[in-house]
This record gives sequence, structure tokens and C-alpha cells, in this order.
Amino acid sequence: MQPALRPTVPSPQLAIDIFANVSSVIKGKRDELRLAVAVVLAGGHLLVEDVPGVGKTLLARSLARSVDGSFGRVQGTPDLLPADVTGVSVYRKGTETWDFKAGPLFANVVLFDEINRSTPRTQSALLEAMEERTATVDGITYAMPSPFVVIATQNPQEHHGTFPLVEGQRDRFAAVLGLGLPPLEIERALLLGTGGTASLAELRPVVAPEQLAVAIEDVAQVRCDPRAIDYLLALVAALRDHPDVQLGPSPRASLAFLAVARGYATVNAREYVTPDDVKAVASAVLAHRLVLSQGDDLNDASRLVDEVTSTVPVP
Repeated sequence: MQPALRPTVPSPQLAIDIFANVSSVIKGKRDELRLAVAVVLAGGHLLVEDVPGVGKTLLARSLARSVDGSFGRVQGTPDLLPADVTGVSVYRKGTETWDFKAGPLFANVVLFDEINRSTPRTQSALLEAMEERTATVDGITYAMPSPFVVIATQNPQEHHGTFPLVEGQRDRFAAVLGLGLPPLEIERALLLGTGGTASLAELRPVVAPEQLAVAIEDVAQVRCDPRAIDYLLALVAALRDHPDVQLGPSPRASLAFLAVARGYATVNAREYVTPDDVKAVASAVLAHRLVLSQGDDLNDASRLVDEVTSTVPVP
């Protein structure tokens, strides 16, 4: 039975409701789902990067369905135009006026599937919206709805006909995560009809957009232990000074790091951030922002972040 929508929901309970909802569809990936919900509660955008068939789109759709708000979906293709994403101005002959017809980007939750199949010009149409919460069409700036969350997917193994996200675009995502293959017992359950797409059809929203917007504001005020701040800064400094890193995390990355750690603490029903929260989200928040001295593989960057988190002492 799905939890009913309530007028006011404390942020930890709201996080538990969303987590339970998504967990009914995506089985055996509790750590990844906690992180995904943490990103949403932090008001950030999420990139789900993995091979085909492991549930990237299913995760994005499950998160979207958990919010009882507007939903927009964009399928990345080489012929997709920026106007297909943001919208267009339409001339009304009878009134001799121009009306704005909003595109799928103007929604509370936006799924951009296979984002790396769209051209850089179309990808760049996302930048203003993701960072500024606005979109400019024909010289007029329009505000995004609140809350506004972009969940994008891509297959890192496929290179033909794709356009990799550049550093500035990757930096707009608060976190990048992969799901990986499910355990065999979970795959067996899928074959027997438990979880997966069948469960998605039965999913009901558990949070209203207004509730989520308030929760995002609350999470931004979650208390952070000074030791956690010191640990966060120590990790960032270690990555900046690492000999294999050409370009380390920026101050914007540090802000996203703290925001997602606050969201992660909330998902774990705590009203304060600990160093363990910082360590838990480090790889997902930082790896995709690094420019390595050799190569640009996300797995290499993730291993490097894991190496740093294992060597920098936890306070």
C-alpha cells in the first residue's frame, strides 16, 4: 500500500517515503537509491550513467512518479533541437501576438534520456535552466517551476553517434551514479514479476511539489558538524593536490558536496551531517568533476576519489 500524501511532512519522513516508494521498483540497490533521494532533497540534478538494461530510466521514472507534480521527458537524439527542449514562441494571427509554448523542460521533474545522444547545442540549452532555474527563448527569460529537478541518463560505453558532456555540463549535475548489475536473487525476482517495470505501473506519488520545495529549503539548513566541514575540505584539498589530477574540485563542487551530504543525512533520518555522510557521497559528487592528467574515464576518477577517502583520516 502506497503512503498517502499529507499536508505537511517532516523532511526525514518525506525522505523515507520517497526512498520506500522507489525501493518498491528498484530492488537490491539501497545505497544507490539513498544517494539518488539525497540529491533530490538537496535540490540538485542527477546523472545516472551505466550500461543498457540495468534500470537507469526506471530509476529516473520512479523518482519522477514519486512527486505529484508536472513531468517532462526528453529523448536524446542527434536531430533534437534546443527549441524541442525549451519551447517556442508561436504567432497568433487573430490577435497578432506571440505566445510562448513551453517545452518539456518546464516541469517539476524532467527526465532527459540518453543525454549524450543530443548535440552540444541542445545540451547547452539545459545549462541555464539547471544552474539559473530559468530559460531564455527569443530574448525573453522564463522561470522554471519550483521544485525543478533534472534526471539524465547516458551509456558511457557507447561512443558512435554520441556527444560526450563537457566539463561545464557535467559540473551542473550534483552527482553521478551507476546502478550496476542486480544480484542474481533480485534478477530471479524480476523474472518472476516482482519489481521492475511491472511495479512502476502501480507506483503512486508520495509527495506534492510544494512539500518537496519546503523539504529542499529545510535540508539546506541541516546542521553540519564542524568536523564534517573540516573533513570535506581535507578531501577537496587532497584531490586538488593529487599528482594524477589536472583540475580538481571547484568551490561550486564543495557547495554541492555539502548539499548532498545534508540530503544524505536526512535520508538517514538525522538532522545533522557527520563525517561518515561526507565520505558516503564523496565519489558520486566529486568524481565526474575531476579532470585527470591521463584519460577521462569516470571509473578511474571514482577509484581515485575512493583512494583519497581511504587515506584522509576521518575525524
